[in-house]
Amino acid sequence: MSDAPPQLLDVAARVDAALVQVFTDERATWRRLDPAVDVPLADLADFVAGGGKRIRPGYCHWGWVTGGGDPASDDAMGLGCALELLHAFALVHDDVMDGSPTRRGSPTVWARFIERHHEGGWQGEDRRFGEAAAILVGDIAMVMADRCVGNAPPEVRHIWDTLRTELNMGQYLDVLGTVRGAVTAEEARTIMRNKTAGYTIVRPLQLGAALAGRPDLADDLAAHGMPLGIAFQLRDDMLGAFGDSERTGKPVGDDLTEGKPTVLLALAREAASPSQLEVLDKVGSEIGTDDIEAIQQVMVDTGAVAASEAETEQLLATALHAIDALPDHHGSREALRVLADYVVERDT
Repeated sequence: MSDAPPQLLDVAARVDAALVQVFTDERATWRRLDPAVDVPLADLADFVAGGGKRIRPGYCHWGWVTGGGDPASDDAMGLGCALELLHAFALVHDDVMDGSPTRRGSPTVWARFIERHHEGGWQGEDRRFGEAAAILVGDIAMVMADRCVGNAPPEVRHIWDTLRTELNMGQYLDVLGTVRGAVTAEEARTIMRNKTAGYTIVRPLQLGAALAGRPDLADDLAAHGMPLGIAFQLRDDMLGAFGDSERTGKPVGDDLTEGKPTVLLALAREAASPSQLEVLDKVGSEIGTDDIEAIQQVMVDTGAVAASEAETEQLLATALHAIDALPDHHGSREALRVLADYVVERDT
């Protein structure tokens, strides 16, 4: 996160410190029940601490400041912890659903439990145990996230509940789109709005503002956060297809192997010739380096890459313009501008 702006780094450090205390208390409580229970909690603690940009807590904080909250206060840190734990829930389950053995260059949670199954010489199917344990780790993260929200005002709780539901519905549409294999660009954008844009930027901003007593800012915050969240995902999809594995922590072309229903892929399909469609039909199957490079070339040749990049820039411009309608407290407008550039231009 060394390339992250100071508007995010400060929040990340404060949330990380709060999360350390959350896990210290949680592990001390459950270790008394059975030392074995500490293993999934330790995995979750390592997963949360093992990387990530803390974008969601960052947007919650700046929503809080935009709503008039004190930037030096830790009053919004509980929500920041909740968002990071919810993100862990989503990623741990996502790795199970995608069958991803690594994330951020390290074994995923389910892969760790498979290794423990081997080392212990345990009974039953190792893959089934690993996936079951990882699902439970994700569930623990969701419960801990909900507890971090605590006795929040009704306006905050309503946004939180909406966020959680949107995330799961968007994830289902993503899974469905992967197996159907023929998602249109607009259908992919619908998945983006719910799975990514809402829970990454829009809802965290609204959570912070509502906690500061300004739930009335919801629409203006969405006018900024929704186009930015879609641009964020378009950038993520580009990294998933073309990103450097040493930077992203995932294999090159991982999204292509998994068959993720992206706008990038949909645009390529819409513009492809019959011979190019034959290449794109390999997406979602076991493919090698040559196949990935061929798919990437089709995405370039059909104009899908250029179209996606143009859409990203237009969405960013829309999001930046919407900031002018928001209150400006303690440099909040400038912070939102800096964060917008960061989340769209990142390379990890």
